[in-house]
Amino acid sequence: MADDIARIADRRKKVKACPICGKPSAERYRPFCSARCADVDLNRWLGGVYAIPGREDEEPSAGEDGEDGA
Repeated sequence: MADDIARIADRRKKVKACPICGKPSAERYRPFCSARCADVDLNRWLGGVYAIPGREDEEPSAGEDGEDGA
């Protein structure tokens, strides 16, 4: 039982690296190390550097644009 608690405590202590610069992350800006790295990440999302892949439909299906297709 005590070993389980110790393992859980050890997991919480492990600090992951900032995905932008690689420095240890800070609790306040998690998963980043600073406000600067958080802003860099936000700028990348807003600038289109990051994208979520999706499938483009060739033709919109009926009803998507508010019309019934007739």
